[in-house]
Amino acid sequence: MDGRDLVRSVKAVGSTRAAQGVRTVRAAWRRRRADASGLPPRGAERARVPGPVRDAEPGPGGGVVRFSRSELRVTVAVNGAVFWGWDGAGPEPSYALAGGRPEPDPRAVLEPDKDGGWRVVAERVTVAVSRHGAVEVLTPGGVTLRRDLPPRWWEPVGGGPARWMQRSEVAADARFFGLGGRACGPRLRDGTYRLWNTDPGRPFAPGHDPLYITMPVQLVVADAATHLAFQDTSWDGTVTLRQGEEGAGSGHDRAGTSELRMDGGPLRCWVMVGTPARVLLAWASLTGAPALPPAWALGHHHARWGFGSEQEVRRIVSGYQHRGLPLDAVHLDIDHYDAHQVFTVDQDRFPKLPVLAEELRRDGIRLVSIVDPAVKAEPGNAVFDAGTDEDAFVRDAAGRVVRGVVWPGEAVHPDFTHARVRQWWGRLYEERLAQGFSGFWHDMNEPTSFAAFGESTLPRSARHSLEGRGGDHREAHNVYALCMARAAYEGLRELVPQERPFIFSRSGWAGMQRYGGTWSGDVATGWPGLRASLSLVMGLGLCGVPYSGPDVGGYDGSPSPELYLRWFQLGVYLPLFRTHATMRAGRREPWEFGADVLEHARVALVERRRLLPYFVTLAHLARRTGAPYVRPLWWTAPEDRSLRDCEDAFLLGDCLLVAPVLDPGADRRAVPLPRGRWYDTATGRAYEGPGQVLVDAPLSRIPVLARAGAVIPVRGDDGGLELEVWAPARGRVGGGLVVPDAGDGWDEPEIERYGTRWEGSRLVVEREGEDGASEPPHPVRIRGLGTD
Repeated sequence: MDGRDLVRSVKAVGSTRAAQGVRTVRAAWRRRRADASGLPPRGAERARVPGPVRDAEPGPGGGVVRFSRSELRVTVAVNGAVFWGWDGAGPEPSYALAGGRPEPDPRAVLEPDKDGGWRVVAERVTVAVSRHGAVEVLTPGGVTLRRDLPPRWWEPVGGGPARWMQRSEVAADARFFGLGGRACGPRLRDGTYRLWNTDPGRPFAPGHDPLYITMPVQLVVADAATHLAFQDTSWDGTVTLRQGEEGAGSGHDRAGTSELRMDGGPLRCWVMVGTPARVLLAWASLTGAPALPPAWALGHHHARWGFGSEQEVRRIVSGYQHRGLPLDAVHLDIDHYDAHQVFTVDQDRFPKLPVLAEELRRDGIRLVSIVDPAVKAEPGNAVFDAGTDEDAFVRDAAGRVVRGVVWPGEAVHPDFTHARVRQWWGRLYEERLAQGFSGFWHDMNEPTSFAAFGESTLPRSARHSLEGRGGDHREAHNVYALCMARAAYEGLRELVPQERPFIFSRSGWAGMQRYGGTWSGDVATGWPGLRASLSLVMGLGLCGVPYSGPDVGGYDGSPSPELYLRWFQLGVYLPLFRTHATMRAGRREPWEFGADVLEHARVALVERRRLLPYFVTLAHLARRTGAPYVRPLWWTAPEDRSLRDCEDAFLLGDCLLVAPVLDPGADRRAVPLPRGRWYDTATGRAYEGPGQVLVDAPLSRIPVLARAGAVIPVRGDDGGLELEVWAPARGRVGGGLVVPDAGDGWDEPEIERYGTRWEGSRLVVEREGEDGASEPPHPVRIRGLGTD
């Protein structure tokens, strides 16, 4: 017995309600016993490397290179993505891929290379394999972007999964981004990052890692090109990053390094090369187009753990309406459940929930329900009984149903890696729809199971279907939430086929964008938490998840009026704009912070409503191109090193640059500018980039700049679509894309293309089409004239 665990057990019982505390102690010891009997000790291990090359066999898009102790399969797909897998690993089965294995590029050919190695030459990339198993990715011009050194395996003598290590080198000037939702970014510093979805158990700030969403996805930005590398294995592991250093002359540079260590799973990798936009397009074509949220989900959401009753919901909504503040959705947390049991309603506090939902819908406000995966393990609970009949719940190595502890007490978890279980779970959302809910908020799905000590999740020895292949929680853990989102998405597609599902999930993995988005989780109230909020949204966007946002105001505590307002002003320009807090925290309604904050928040809310057509356009473009709504300043100029380290400003689409205030007491801030002319949208003043400018940031607003020549769809005074055009510099042209949303269904609206140009002293705005230019079908408002 570990004495430290005994101390933690005593603390757990003393720090919570006794019954729940005792349960968490029992759960921790149950999990430990299950793993002790279900996971044999590793024992002695044998180390292995590929060895020298023996021969090669060409195949579609590449071929197989054989070494004395392993073999390497290399394939270039038609979209330019490169795959390689060791020890016979192929692209499938994979939870990340959408639509099966990509088609190989018939023009990519495996051929002998220098020094006994081999190479595959394709249009956008060359892959060189050395005679000892190093894999090098080069641009068509021959510049090395990434070099994976020969891997190393450690295989248990008695059998079992092999641990492995892969060390990679990148250019000295390169910068790392990605790895899922990280609070310390968006640029990743030197250090070790864990790949294990984790509920930190407390509000987090920039120093906390890992968090709810981890992905083995790196976006690497260098002078020569940008590339994305995805190690397609869902097992636990770590990534250790070290930035490179550039020396005074040739040969004195130190390469940046990435060292991946995994506890098991296939050693296989995908790499995409090009501009950031091309890379994210290839990533979306590989892992699936981002789900398109309904238009109302791009408005303002208000949530709280602890609304408590229908009367309190009505009071909050009335507060928004009475003050003329736009509101699009209200979220109900676990306190609306009957004793925290999923797919139930507390009839005492919410006796007429469908009536409330219909009243809100008539006012343009939707209800969103939290959904947890844990099911109360009690006969008589309808979901538990149905799941037992369906044999839906995760079992241990001895065949017993695994029990944990979550909000309802003793609980069991569905095995979402089984198609039959996903179909069963998806049908359960019919109950939520009957209650009047329009959207769904997945929580506690890392999965979390409370424990007094050790990991707060299911035993690693717990058995999962893994689509019939069979395996345990070591492989299923990181994809658990992804599969839960799939169950909900596919169920809702059948239950409400005419509407786009709205799902956002606290946890997930590569490919989660196919089913919806995410939010920050329990970000700590404070200025560091505000900064972490932006880091998470930007980092997730670069991993292919474009729709996300934080708990505005922070999850815990009571923000100062200034902090709340600055968080609110940032949230206006993020895809998911939601205020939220725990029941133990201060209020989050704008009128709770004084008259000045209320008026400034009103201006921000009105601006979000005005920009809704632009957010709708960005959502459609994200679905078609994979480009995130929120983009780093280097998005269109990754070669600009001065922009690579900027983490406190971002581009919203192609047209707007947002510079939030992230520090207390600031009323001005420095704003880095990409190349071109930029207009301060509040004052109309023009600035020229590249460079850095000092811009006023009074408490009433944060700096937002518009790109010269931009055409931005906005909501006009009459509620219709209007084009806001920012004048290009004299002699220059501009333009923009507009996607008018056809509603919340599945119609694919046409992308409208607009151009701006000067004819003498007259600025012309035209719609561009296959048949030539024509007058815009929407009213046009031109801004920025008279600044030359």
